[in-house]
Amino acid sequence: MTAGTPRAGSPQPRRRAAGLLPYLLLAPGVIWLLLFYVLPAIQMFLISVSTGSLADGYTLAFTGENYALSFERFGRQFGNSLLYGGAATLLTLLIGFPLAYTIAFRGGRYKNVLLLLVIAPFFTSFLIRTISWQVLLGDEGPVLGALKDVGLLPFAFGLLGTPVAVVAGITYNFLPFMILPLYVALEKIDPVLIEAASDLYSSRWAAFRRVTLPLAMPGVFAGTMLTFIPAMGDFVNAQLLGTPQTQMIGNVIQNRFLQQNDYPVAAALSFILMAGILVAVIVYTRLLGSEQLTGG
Repeated sequence: MTAGTPRAGSPQPRRRAAGLLPYLLLAPGVIWLLLFYVLPAIQMFLISVSTGSLADGYTLAFTGENYALSFERFGRQFGNSLLYGGAATLLTLLIGFPLAYTIAFRGGRYKNVLLLLVIAPFFTSFLIRTISWQVLLGDEGPVLGALKDVGLLPFAFGLLGTPVAVVAGITYNFLPFMILPLYVALEKIDPVLIEAASDLYSSRWAAFRRVTLPLAMPGVFAGTMLTFIPAMGDFVNAQLLGTPQTQMIGNVIQNRFLQQNDYPVAAALSFILMAGILVAVIVYTRLLGSEQLTGG
């Protein structure tokens, strides 16, 4: 046996195997991302800088014409997506934080039941949930119809086909994505820390602002990302609850891909949307402070 050869049963092979284990565990996820995200994204980018049609084939041009056309013709839809997605994210935070706080600190033995009620809408199709809002917000629905019957609203008043209806639908459909991360973050907070703040003569608001809210920031960040990103690309709510004037960029992409078969422009719109969301996430992370997200 040479001097550099490890003996049988030495710990070196075991250490190497232990060092490779994390990479082996990551391999399925990395392969999945490569096959179903990276490669399709590359293909979509190549189409976005191509010319031609689905029938005649596509030719790489690298002119940027599709991107220029996207900004020129669909600026309003991009603005609608940013406005509606941002408003819905803010509303889910304002609604979801008190609800998650109540479940985490006041739920007691009913926490599991309350969490089940939060995710209960997911047992129903997204499409059916959105259509149900057509009934709720209809001129003769249980909300507006009842108010009009008692004379609290004029009969000409309506909500369907307005930005309010679109934002309401998005807020309702994505509210659980905000509540669950907030609940997880709030559940991890030791109540002793809040009691210590009270013992140091902090008011309830001061204890919340200086103890509870900073410790809940990882949940706030995760909830806003899980809500804002899909809300920006949503098209179902704008299609069913809005009008052509309230269309979002997701409606344009869906129309270009599936109805007009204009793949280059649709791919360019998709890339612009992804880039815009990425920039928004980076700015939001900088403003929020990465040290607050990691507890540093």
